[in-house]
Amino acid sequence: MPRYEYKVVPAPTKGLKGKNVKGAEARFSHAIQELMNGLSGYGWEYLRAETLPSIERAGLTGTTKEWRNILVFRRLRETEAAAFQPELLPAPSDIPPEPAVTRREPPAPVRMATKAVAPFDGLFDDEHDDDNADDVDTPPQMLNALASRRKPGRTLSQDDSGASASPTPAEKPDTSEDPDTHR
Repeated sequence: MPRYEYKVVPAPTKGLKGKNVKGAEARFSHAIQELMNGLSGYGWEYLRAETLPSIERAGLTGTTKEWRNILVFRRLRETEAAAFQPELLPAPSDIPPEPAVTRREPPAPVRMATKAVAPFDGLFDDEHDDDNADDVDTPPQMLNALASRRKPGRTLSQDDSGASASPTPAEKPDTSEDPDTHR
């Protein structure tokens, strides 16, 4: 089924002067003839004339109904599919064969040596075993020195290194020399 596209133009309201055209009716006919011939040059075919109502503004708030004369033209629609000219591909026998693709095998997985371990070996070991008590490298003197730097006036004695530090009355810091107490 053919498909058409349409063009609607207003009919001329005034005649057109031309050579050997005399009178109002001849000038009006000449105007319509020129319009139709002009559009037919672009492929438009005259279909019909219509008189249709048009509502227009009149004044500030009013409207009026005007009757307009129009001319309807049509032409066959050029579809994109008809205008499209695809390039034909050569026949399959004319196509050269594709080069053979060699397939690489993935490398074999590398097996690492593992030592046999009992299933529950070391699972229930305590982090603070007595076996590791000899591995302590920090002597109590070093701990005392660190503690005395952090809190002036408090030291850990050699015999109670596990006990908390307590201030000694002889080593109480002088508050007049402490920069934190002067404000």
